[in-house]
Amino acid sequence: MERHRQPHQNTNQQQQNPSLLLLPPPPQPADHASLSVAYGPALKAAITKLKNEDHHSERGSVLFVAITSAILTAPGPNQKSLSWPAAQSVLARIYSIVALICAQLSVPSEMHAGPDSIDVRVIFIHYDPSRPIRQAPRPAIDVNNTIIIDLHTFASAYHPWHEIFHVNSEPGYRLFTSYMKIYEQVQTLRQDQLVVVESGLSLSENPSPPAQTKLCPIVCLGGTFDHLHAGHKLLLTAAALLLKVPDSPETTPARFIIGITGDELLKRKKYAEFVQPWDLRVTNVVEFLASLLQLSKQGWVEPDVTKNDGKVIARFRDGTIEIHCVMLQDAFGPTTAEEEMDALVVSGETRSGGDAVNARRRELGWHELEIFEVDVLDAGDSTGSSATKTDFATKISSTAIRERKAGARE
Repeated sequence: MERHRQPHQNTNQQQQNPSLLLLPPPPQPADHASLSVAYGPALKAAITKLKNEDHHSERGSVLFVAITSAILTAPGPNQKSLSWPAAQSVLARIYSIVALICAQLSVPSEMHAGPDSIDVRVIFIHYDPSRPIRQAPRPAIDVNNTIIIDLHTFASAYHPWHEIFHVNSEPGYRLFTSYMKIYEQVQTLRQDQLVVVESGLSLSENPSPPAQTKLCPIVCLGGTFDHLHAGHKLLLTAAALLLKVPDSPETTPARFIIGITGDELLKRKKYAEFVQPWDLRVTNVVEFLASLLQLSKQGWVEPDVTKNDGKVIARFRDGTIEIHCVMLQDAFGPTTAEEEMDALVVSGETRSGGDAVNARRRELGWHELEIFEVDVLDAGDSTGSSATKTDFATKISSTAIRERKAGARE
């Protein structure tokens, strides 16, 4: 058994820090067209700026896109909840817009795709602009029973940044000012690290209160996660949003069980020689999830990881969250090997797999899993042809990335 924990900055001191784009609350209704108009200019400006910079890390740049919104409600004392259908829908549309922008700019957007790549990671921050930001004597990290954190905790736990982008609108400046009041207690920034980007047009409506989603102690999903791209990031983030996080490390941790296809099952894939090995795919999944789950006053630190017999366990937030990465040797994986789990997250493309899992669990005399379906990435216009959407999805697939790498070698 191996156990690893070390500060991120020490692993590769010269590695470029990630950048941050702060975005004010999304427009209502939060459909693709409204989000594209509201956020598209800022996203394109930030990605273009990073693309045109002279110095890049060998692994590429990382851009955190923080969508601030009053996403959490309080159904009871010390409890928070969110509308999962609404949250995952916004995530899918933002990642679709990002994928389109990166395609237009010829920027690879999967993880660690080389010096010219920009790895965009979308996160939600709980922020209600109508309420004053709480003032603490010093930076504090507060958590609740979800993976969503508030602006104060975000500013206290995510640092340092390469650049901070903020939009030139009234909501954008209000958000930036609130964030900087907290952030300046933990980090000092040069003026050239603060970049104003164009604001889009915000379309507002008074939305009806969303239905709240019952969170789950144990969530499961499966995939290859080869060349971790926008579709994988969406799936992992949407699934993590379902986790019900316990209040104390003394209790049973929330578990996120991820089946990752073994190398043997991928030997017949197109361009199989460019499939990343299982260990690397696991490392990338854990690193990406650390973007959502790891909180530390020291800023960027590596998660606490244990490796043992084809399973990797990463622990976050004082052990209240565990990520279990297991090797998939068949279509069912842990869903028919472990009875104790609550939810299975699928995409529209793998819906039938969820039905097959529950059929097998019924045969075993086990309870069925609640199925949560994540939207697929698409080109956005609901009036567009299905062929257009299929073409878009195909271009950002792992197969397309391997094909591109094969072409670059020729």
